[in-house]
Amino acid sequence: MLRRCLVSSFVFVLTLSLAGGADWPRFRGPNGTGAVEGPLPDMDPAKPLWKTKLPGKGAGSPIVVNGKVYLQAASADGKTRTLVCVAAATGKIEWERDLTGEKAHIHAKNSLASGTPASDGTHIYCQWWDGSGVSLVAHDLTGKEVWRASLGGYKSQHGPGFSPMLHDGLVFVNVDDDQRAELVAFDAKTGEKKWIAPRKHVRACYSTPFVLERPGKPAELVLGTTTAITSYDPKTGKVNWEHVVAWPKEGMPLRVIGHPVYAAGLIVLYSGDGSGARYMTAIDPDKKTPAKVWELRKDTPYVPCVLTKGDRLFWIGDKGIATCADAKTGKALWAERVFDKSDVSASPVMVGDQIVMVSEAGEIAVVKADKEFAEPTKVALKERVFASPAVADGKVFVRGDAHLFCFGK
Repeated sequence: MLRRCLVSSFVFVLTLSLAGGADWPRFRGPNGTGAVEGPLPDMDPAKPLWKTKLPGKGAGSPIVVNGKVYLQAASADGKTRTLVCVAAATGKIEWERDLTGEKAHIHAKNSLASGTPASDGTHIYCQWWDGSGVSLVAHDLTGKEVWRASLGGYKSQHGPGFSPMLHDGLVFVNVDDDQRAELVAFDAKTGEKKWIAPRKHVRACYSTPFVLERPGKPAELVLGTTTAITSYDPKTGKVNWEHVVAWPKEGMPLRVIGHPVYAAGLIVLYSGDGSGARYMTAIDPDKKTPAKVWELRKDTPYVPCVLTKGDRLFWIGDKGIATCADAKTGKALWAERVFDKSDVSASPVMVGDQIVMVSEAGEIAVVKADKEFAEPTKVALKERVFASPAVADGKVFVRGDAHLFCFGK
């Protein structure tokens, strides 16, 4: 169910220049951008580079580190959670590490393994749910457990789906369920809890923080949930600034799954729920008191994340309509239906100026990231997809219901 987005234009350009043939180390890749430079490989489902049967299901995305693909899975009976390591060049499963668990209630589009791992190149950090409580576990590159930290019980009508991220030697997790909300930082080497930042709770949210870096300013850890968009000092958890989300009086507060993006000097937050209600707002973080610049109340995404390129936003809505919008105003430059018969849960990824969108039915559409719409090319994977793709070393990795597909050379 859950997949989930982007960073300052300064860091964005720098990251892309480094990431074209580099790792995809967390949910949505480098700093959560969902984008890399380089040509998009041919994505013919009849001719993948390889296709590997997975030991279980999961809605979490793969990550790619040092030529290895890592992802989480769960057995059909719910008694086993598995960290899987796959060789990126061949698709061979190199090892599996199992943890015990139990079956528990989840949303129909969720799974028992919906978290995406994160890595600093020496360890793999996973959020594991055993059916009642959640924990953050560090594994070395052979799968051996190095440390484990309890995140407490987890109560949600949908089940968990949040993912860790790393910055400057710390691992961060946004633990936001139906009863509590808090952002927690751990020492990446030891698992020691460094700080905890309580947040106002309204509805369970699954968004992942990103690092905002702007010339002349210190790095900020930015998190958006139902209640607020907040900037933290990543070292201490001290709040730099906070914008409280003011919900329209006629509607209820909505759930945040995809994390905020930064474009045209604005931070954009988007949200929704199963009723079909949608809300997107952009704030100016440079104001003395960060203020709302624009808002949209329909035709925006709920589960899939938003991409940015220059001063434009690109997204695919949950019902299959793709949009390009001016980040400064929120005004749509175009909005076109891409998928007719299937919803969308996977977040799009961008390779150069090509955007890869995947429907739940496994239909893949490639749309150009331009201010004018061009008809996309489409192919059918013939396997259901809920996880967001990963891109690394000139390859695109797509996780289906039963297999991991790799396209590239």
